[in-house]
Amino acid sequence: MDLPDWRVFKRGELSIVSPESGLVTRNRKIIVHIATSADGYIARPDGDLDWLTGMPAPKGFYGIAEFMRTVDAKVLGRKTFDQSVKMGAPFGANDRHYVFSRQEPPATAPAGVEFVTEPIGTFAARIRGGSGKNIWLMGGGKIIGSFLDEDAIDEFVVTIMPVFIGEGIPLIVPKHRQVPLKLRSATPFSNGAVQLHYDIAPRRSD
Repeated sequence: MDLPDWRVFKRGELSIVSPESGLVTRNRKIIVHIATSADGYIARPDGDLDWLTGMPAPKGFYGIAEFMRTVDAKVLGRKTFDQSVKMGAPFGANDRHYVFSRQEPPATAPAGVEFVTEPIGTFAARIRGGSGKNIWLMGGGKIIGSFLDEDAIDEFVVTIMPVFIGEGIPLIVPKHRQVPLKLRSATPFSNGAVQLHYDIAPRRSD
């Protein structure tokens, strides 16, 4: 199908852009889906999630099952991966995980886990342009911040739990940055949690 070089057509999650336009075609989205405390932490300083796992979850468990049907790959940092292994998280050949790490990969890795060392921008362009469903960026705060700095995140789904924990690992590693967001929806739950769904708004060029 021939398209004018100045026009972008959106069909559901698919953006079709003429190659002559110089814009990048994005077939898949990279989406952060994560829970935080009301004061913005994703875990205690030691990685403990007792404030989250000990809270009764509402029916439907924050829509996570529905969300997982829209993704077929997950991205996480090395610390999040190590913590997941420690907590007994399941891995499998049909559940693709990309782990960003500057450390040497372990001698043996679970099936379906690939350790990534390529630049984030290169990785994001490659995986967005490939076939498949969306990609879940799971965390932690350092890898989320690094992806943000490379304009490599399309959406945030943040479930804010009704608890302050005082200190911990922030949602995004601290750095001087300003990223505009566009609210899609705000969903309250029976246990007092609120889920905010944001698009990353286009940044104005100077």
